[in-house]
Amino acid sequence: MAEQSDGILIAHNPGGKEREIFMEVLGPHARVTFLGDLAQAERKKTIASSRILLSWSPLKEFVPDEFPALEGVRFIQFVTAGVDHVPFHLLPASSLVAGNSGAYAEPMAEHVLAMSLALLKRLLINHRKLKGGEFDQKTHNRMLRGLECGILGYGGIGKAVARVMRTLGMGISALNTSGRTDDPVEFIGTLSDLEPFLRRADLVVVSLPLTRHTRGLLGERQLSWMKSDAILINVARGAILDEEALYRRLRAYPQFMAGIDTWWIEPAMHGEFRVNHPFFDLPNFLGSPHNSPIVPGNMLHATRMASENVLRFLRGESVRGQVSREDYA
Repeated sequence: MAEQSDGILIAHNPGGKEREIFMEVLGPHARVTFLGDLAQAERKKTIASSRILLSWSPLKEFVPDEFPALEGVRFIQFVTAGVDHVPFHLLPASSLVAGNSGAYAEPMAEHVLAMSLALLKRLLINHRKLKGGEFDQKTHNRMLRGLECGILGYGGIGKAVARVMRTLGMGISALNTSGRTDDPVEFIGTLSDLEPFLRRADLVVVSLPLTRHTRGLLGERQLSWMKSDAILINVARGAILDEEALYRRLRAYPQFMAGIDTWWIEPAMHGEFRVNHPFFDLPNFLGSPHNSPIVPGNMLHATRMASENVLRFLRGESVRGQVSREDYA
């Protein structure tokens, strides 16, 4: 257990209820300081005395000459699930780093289900037809039951998706880093099994982190392995999927469908939203504005999960969501 002198620094600016959660979970075990409460003259000294850091986006929370003061930090817990935005070269090389794995999984799994059903049931296509006066009652919809859901990235989000899809009668295949799972699946493998995984799946859900190994993972060749009437849902990161290759696949195979929640150019990272191909003119495409985890109470839940992971570290227990900085070099 940590001493009270082992300071915990909250670097982002949480809301009032989130601050209460941080104090409830961590306050009894260590000194908790909110960086935004400090006067400018106090910042460097407090940063230097901190041993645990909770952060959302370091480049927005610290000025350049404050990063060296983080040298004494032993554990860095991100409130975000993904850490592809993290400047690892500016953080202490010896510190343990964890993402907030699974914190947003349940609403994201529902979002995957909603997108899958909307595409499979041709809801947007039929809505547009009705708007144009066409009453198409003959074209068949499809059911999820009996199809196979391939989950590319079987972590917190992937497992939540599997639970939802399994209840609807789908078989589950999955890829993770170990190629092992205790869950009931039709197939489990690693990225080395990507081709047979893509060839067998009717619905492919991308839910793995963006790393140097997964950037550009799904290009023209990989998409060609998929069934011509498969559905692809991406709730991970846009850069995992080649934008032009996806557009060409959708144009060439009208029965192939895609639902995109995470984009190649987004306001949070790039200052604007932009696509380089006219996806929204395609009837077999559905988009949402990277809002799959945005539901009431989501930040309170994520804050509690991040806090409880810090508590695991303080108690000397294994932490959830540990990441390897080499994957992001």
